[in-house]
Amino acid sequence: MDKITIYDIAAKAGVSASTVSRVINNYPYVKKATRDKVHKLLAENNYILNETARSLVTQSSHMAGILISDIRMTHHTEGVYYIEQEFSKRGYSCIIYNTGLNPESMALHIQMLSQKKIEALVLVGSIYQNETVKRAISQFIPSVPVAICNGYFEAPNVYGVVADECNGVMDCVRLLAEKGRKKICFIYYNDTPSNQQKILGFTRGCREFLSDDSSCLVKVEMNISKVENILTDFFSSHSEVDAVIFAEDFLALIGLHVLATLNKRIPDDIAVIGINNSKYACISNPSLTSLDNMLYDMSIMAVRTLLNVLDGDYGNKHIILGTRIEERNST
Repeated sequence: MDKITIYDIAAKAGVSASTVSRVINNYPYVKKATRDKVHKLLAENNYILNETARSLVTQSSHMAGILISDIRMTHHTEGVYYIEQEFSKRGYSCIIYNTGLNPESMALHIQMLSQKKIEALVLVGSIYQNETVKRAISQFIPSVPVAICNGYFEAPNVYGVVADECNGVMDCVRLLAEKGRKKICFIYYNDTPSNQQKILGFTRGCREFLSDDSSCLVKVEMNISKVENILTDFFSSHSEVDAVIFAEDFLALIGLHVLATLNKRIPDDIAVIGINNSKYACISNPSLTSLDNMLYDMSIMAVRTLLNVLDGDYGNKHIILGTRIEERNST
């Protein structure tokens, strides 16, 4: 009688050979019913494990995927750098894709990475926190551990490291209120889950530390000339605004430029806070007060969580990082 193979067991169980191999090698994310069925068939058929079968899952590709929505966003590309460097320390090579902002494109790139046999995936930015991406992960890489930097959704193989930007922005409002600011504006340019948390913190902060009519929200299009025009019109017609929080440092730099052209004194006439605590915050004129959302820590924790999972250890599903304000000359 021919020696039974992993493919014979798979056929009897009605599953794929890779699923049988995952069961044999105690790989996570296999349903208990499937695992029990495969173990029963292995015992009944006196299956003897061979190295060829084991290699289906244990022959490591040492490849990791990194997805970024827009490589022009310097804050996120800096995160990609930290992620790649941390993977490299463990001998992993990284495939980096620029997906664009369309969820369907994100899903397509997840499918492409599945064909590269990646062992782990990091999604950079809260924009990946959407149902299309969730479905793509479930369909194409259900057994690959995935970490989202500054985002999270429930899935068996998904982990999230999130900055507490809601409370961080509340702290920014508190700082401005303590400095006697009465009318604060929050300026942002897209509706990512991250920005939604920032707006939530802004509105809560204004309710708690200022009067009900002390806040305003301004959404701009992320085009430098259009942003400049919108901000010029806004600040020219809203002289009562004495403080502004920008959702990103890059937006804040545009704001500083516009305010300078309007002969606004910073921080005497208007205080300015950015978010991300990027390197540009230190070299702007004046230097920019910014909310540090812990990019480095977030990136390193995302990779180390995935490596722990790959090593068979526990991975914290949802890590929330505190933020801190780096105060500089703009406040």
